[in-house]
Order: sequence, then C-alpha cells, then structure tokens
Amino acid sequence: MKQEITLEKESQGLTFLKPLAALFKAKFEKDVVLKSFKKTGITLVSILLFLGLWHLGSKALYNKEATYKIEKALSEQGQEAADAERACIASGDSSCQPNTLPSPTQVWASFQSLIADHQLIKAKKEAFATKMAATNEKLIAQGKDAIIYTGRASFVDTVLTSIKTVFAGFLLALIIAVPIGIVIGLSPSLRSAFNWFIQIFKPVSPVVWYLLVFMIVKTLYIGASSDNAFVISFISVGLCAMWATLVNTAMGVASVDKDYINVAKVLKLGTFQKVFKVILPSSLPLIFTGLRITLSVAWMVLIAIELLAQSPGLGLFVWEEFQNGANDSNAKIIVAMFVIGIIGFLLDRLMLMVQQMVSFNKNEGI
Repeated sequence: MKQEITLEKESQGLTFLKPLAALFKAKFEKDVVLKSFKKTGITLVSILLFLGLWHLGSKALYNKEATYKIEKALSEQGQEAADAERACIASGDSSCQPNTLPSPTQVWASFQSLIADHQLIKAKKEAFATKMAATNEKLIAQGKDAIIYTGRASFVDTVLTSIKTVFAGFLLALIIAVPIGIVIGLSPSLRSAFNWFIQIFKPVSPVVWYLLVFMIVKTLYIGASSDNAFVISFISVGLCAMWATLVNTAMGVASVDKDYINVAKVLKLGTFQKVFKVILPSSLPLIFTGLRITLSVAWMVLIAIELLAQSPGLGLFVWEEFQNGANDSNAKIIVAMFVIGIIGFLLDRLMLMVQQMVSFNKNEGI
C-alpha cells in the first residue's frame, strides 16, 4: 500500500512534463508533415517543369515543320497552294498535320484511345468465346485443340505479353546463373578457368544472342506448326541478361567471411548444408544486386528482341507504329515509352521488396 502511494506521488510529480512531451510530439509530427509536403511539392514542381518544357519543345518543332511545309508548297506550287496548306494545317485536318514530337495532351489522348481500343477488342474476344463455347467443348471432348481468337492484339495485350516474356527470361537467367555462380565462387580454380568465358560472352549484343538462339530453336522446332517466337524471345532475353547475376553470385560466394566457413567446418556441416545455411545467406546482398541488374537488363533488351522475333509485345508494337507513320503513331510510341519506363521502375521496386523480405540486412539496396 505504501509502495502504491509512493508511485502515485511520483506520477503526480511528473505531470508537469506532460505538456512538454505533448509539445515535442506535436513539433515532431509537424516536422514530419512539413518534410512530406516539401518532398511532394518538389516532385510536383519537377513534373510540371518537365511537362512545360515538353510542351514548348513540341510546339516549337510543330511550328518549324509547319513553316517548312508551307514554304515548300510556296516554292513548288505557288502562293495559292501555300495558302491552302496553311489553312489545312490550321484546320487540324490529320492529312496535312506536321508529324513531329507530340505534345503531352496528344500523348494523353492516344493513351485514352489505346485503352478504349483494348475495351473494344476485349468485348470482341468475349463475344467470340461465347459464340464458340459449344463448338470448343465438342472439339476438346474429341481430343482436338479449341478454336481461339486470332484477331489483332490490343496495347494492353502487348504489355502483358512483354511482362510474361521478361519474367520467363528472368527465371531462365536465375536458374542458369545462380547455381553456376555458386560453383564458380566456391573454387578459385574454376573462377580462373571460366573467367575467359564470362568476359567474352558478357558484352555480346542482344541481337547476336537472338540470332544464335534462333538458329538452335529453329532446328529443334523443325516441322512443328506452333509459333516459337515466344520461346526464342525469352531464351534470348535470359541469356543476354544473366551475366550480372552470374558475376555477382560468384563474387558474393567468394567473399564470404572465412570465419563463417571455419565455423561450418567445426560443426561438420555437409556441402549442401554449408551452401544453404552459411554461404547463401551471407551472399544474398550481392546476389540480389545481380538479380536486380539482370531484371533491368532483361526489360531493356526485350524491346529489341521482340522486334526481331516478331513476338506480339511492346517491341513489335513500337516498330509497327513507327512503320505505320499515322498522325497519332508518334504519340502512341511516347505512350509505350512511358509504359516501358514505369514497368521497369516497378520491376526494380519488386526485386528490392523481395530482397528486403529475405535478407538479414533490411537496409540493403536503394
């Protein structure tokens, strides 16, 4: 009872600190809010500045090409043709508009049209599936392949195809590079023996990897009726992008603290136990650094490889729009550029999140 009274008196004696603590808490929360607003404000200002410069640049290029078209009409066909060209450009007619860098509003309009087009194609696919449902059931019951929709792919479909291809290539790189990197990292002799192989093949262009894979896959699939563009694409992506993971895994394994290895020997751990309980956990930061680089490289080289393989992804979409030369083709290419950049950023954040989940050091990576 006496102890309770003493504690009560002490708590009453500290009551004068409560307003002070509340003041510090309010100041801390205020500082956090101000920092957050400042960071958000700087980001918004930079975005607006970028959009403003983009708009001014596109307007200047538009005016330059418009002036050239009018002057060309004047020199080749006379004043009447120049006036007609000027009037046509001013009217907004797509047949005579300068085909140059699109403005932000044009890119946004093209993005909306691509989404609307996706909804239209999606509705067609659903209608086709409903129409062919009974027929496909009979074909499947007979052991035959179902009839699938073979119309053109929408922009969203091309994005999903590219994501599927890059993840397949990334998994191939992971399966090849990590085990080989561990084996090479464990043996200085193997590192020396394979160093020439890595140094020669690491800088090879994705175009060359595509041609090599095409030679092999074409022969293996000879006589087959199935489309092998996806297989060629993801194998090419995986082989081109795996080298960062291979080198970083070997370095991570080779740089494991010798004390950890000695402890494993004292505990008489087997080879596999030593690898999975000592070496891999210690090597994870470098391995994930390599995996993040591999995923970024895979996403970058994918566009060129899809273009060459004629795989229905973003690479082929960009090339077809460039070849198309329509009035809104440039705007669609810019839309694809932003989508490629945003997806690349999200893939890197995804790898960082996985790294922080499995790594002991949560501060690894940026």
